[in-house]
This record gives sequence, structure tokens and C-alpha cells, in this order.
Amino acid sequence: MSTIDPAPPAPGLPTQDVDRSDPDRRGWLKEAVRKVRAESGRSADTHLLAFPLPEEWGVDLYLKDESTHPTGSLKHRLARSLFLHALCNGWIRQGRPVIEASSGSTAVSEAYFAKLIGVPFIAVMPRTTSREKTRLIEFHGGTCHLVDDPRTVYEVSARLAAESGGHFMDQFTYAERATDWRGNNNIAESVYQQLAGERYPEPAWIVATAGTGGTSATFARYIRYMQYDTRVCVPDPENSCFFDGWTRGDPEATSDCGSRIEGIGRPRMEPSFVPAAVDRMMKVPDAASVAAVRELDRVLGRKAGGSTGTGLWSSLRIVARMLSAGEQGSVVTLLCDPGERYLDKYYADSWLARQGLDIAPYTRTLERFLASGEWAEPH
Repeated sequence: MSTIDPAPPAPGLPTQDVDRSDPDRRGWLKEAVRKVRAESGRSADTHLLAFPLPEEWGVDLYLKDESTHPTGSLKHRLARSLFLHALCNGWIRQGRPVIEASSGSTAVSEAYFAKLIGVPFIAVMPRTTSREKTRLIEFHGGTCHLVDDPRTVYEVSARLAAESGGHFMDQFTYAERATDWRGNNNIAESVYQQLAGERYPEPAWIVATAGTGGTSATFARYIRYMQYDTRVCVPDPENSCFFDGWTRGDPEATSDCGSRIEGIGRPRMEPSFVPAAVDRMMKVPDAASVAAVRELDRVLGRKAGGSTGTGLWSSLRIVARMLSAGEQGSVVTLLCDPGERYLDKYYADSWLARQGLDIAPYTRTLERFLASGEWAEPH
């Protein structure tokens, strides 16, 4: 019987140890996170405005006024979350620029936070972005890089980040990931807390327009997490693919041109848009959005951007359906940003004429509904 000698023991392998910790960088990151979190503590919650409807209708409509944030829009919450997310991931570096693809409002808010922590900021935006948004970005220390084709903002942003060694924030990918949807004073938790004393504290519908899709995802997730029965409606403007992609179940849906309603609508199905979180969508004509935002100014004395009009038109349409069905309850939508940013667009008849938009039929629909409760869809 033969025996096989055991193999000689392998020589001992050294432990490999690479330490890339950087006390100076860690110190800068800690201070940057502290500044961003401290800013949140200085910001009061935004108001929930009641839109005047006859009490006997048994349906209440509210607008969450996000225009009162320090940078004047809903995107202030998103920008804060994106900066905290990127800082805690180690993506933002001292002295290196942050680059963002935006239609304006997110860039205004991100320029504010970039200045707060002392890093350069570059906004890549369509050339058609309102002049006031460009001014606000530059006011907060940012630089505007304008492109002729809105569909190129992603690749241009990525290229600028690669060339500069900076960080492409990419709100359209990370918006739904960066926000803590379980609570932590997110927009959904705030709405429900503010409705607690109202006659219908759990809304029948939340109406949230989509640019990235992060806000509608936050609402939907929070609603399900808290086991509410509220449903989420996402209105989409013209020249946007979200409605078509959602109705057809097509994640590759695209649009050939950019949205005229700044801040919402996209030429591609963005990664942050979560179709399964949405209960209902509407395709809203741009003329209806403008008519609604002007009606808001007439009724509440508040000018708002076109995205607010898209949400308000859809909300009033839902109210009309509830009224005709004898249903009671509340509906909540968003006042996304101030109309003073769009005086040369949605409040200018000359701009409407150049765009070929006739808001008169939609204005008549709104005026008739608010006067009589009857909704007559324009033809």
C-alpha cells in the first residue's frame, strides 16, 4: 500500500492593507454635511393653502406652497437631499465643481447649496430656460451652460464633470433615491400633519406633476408605508413621454422635443420616475396649464409657474368628478414655484401667440366650473 506525502505547507501570505482615509477630506465633509443639515433647521415648513370652493360641495382643495422655500421652489427639498446623498457617498470634493442637468429650478436650489458648502456649480440647461432662473443661478454663484437641444443636457453634464474632475449630480437618476420617503419631514409627512385638523384629514388624491418623478414616488411610498388609502395622480404636459410610457408600459418611450412647461415633462423615461407608484395620469394641454395658473392668480392673488397650473387643472378636474359622483373628501396639489420667474412666458400674451396657444376655451371651462360646479371639457 503506497502512501502519498502531504504537500508542503504554502508559504504564508501577507495581509494586504491599503488605507485611503484622509483626515482633512473627512473634516471638510463633516463640516459640509453640518452646514446642509443646519440649513434645514433654519427653514420653516411650507404653508398649505386652501383653494376656495363652495363648502356645500363637500370637497376641499389645497395647494402645498413650496414657493416659500429659501430658493423659492419645491426643488429646494430635492437639492438638499441630493447634496446630503452625494456628500455622504463621498462624491462631492472640496474645490471640485458640482454639475447638474436642469430646466432651471433645481439648478437654482443646487447653486444655493453649492455656495453654502463652498464648491463651484455649473447648470446645464436648455437655452429656452427663463431669464429669471438664469439670473437666480448666477446670483447664487453658479454658472449657466446653455444648450440648444434639451435632450443633450445629460451627456453635456457628464462630459463637463469628466473634464473638470467634478461630480454630475444627476437629479433624474437619484431624486427618488436621495429622499427619505419614510418620513423625516419630507413633503408627504408634512402634508398629512398639516391636514390633521381639517374635515377630511386623509386626502382622496395627491396630485403631483413629474420632472424627475421623485416627488410622486415619495408621496406614493409614504402613503403605502403609512397604510393610507390616498391615490396619486401625475399630470404630464405636452412634449413629454411620461404619460405615453406609463399608459403603454414602455420604459423606452421618448419625446422629440422639450416641454414648454418648465420643470416638468421629460424627453425620456427618467430613472427616478417610478411608474408602479402612480395610480392615475393625465395628459394636460399646455394651454390648460397656463389658463389654470392665471386662474389661480385671479382667485388667490398668487402667481405661480406653469407646472403649478398643470397640477391645478388636473386637481380641479378630479374635484369635478368627485362632485358629479357625490363623493366627499380632499385633494392636494403643489404650488411649485413663483410666477415671477415666468412673467415673460406664461403671463405674457405675446409668448402665447408665438407658441400658438389659445387659453380662452380652458379659461371658460374653469370659470364655469367654479361658478356652477359643471365641468365642460374644451373640444
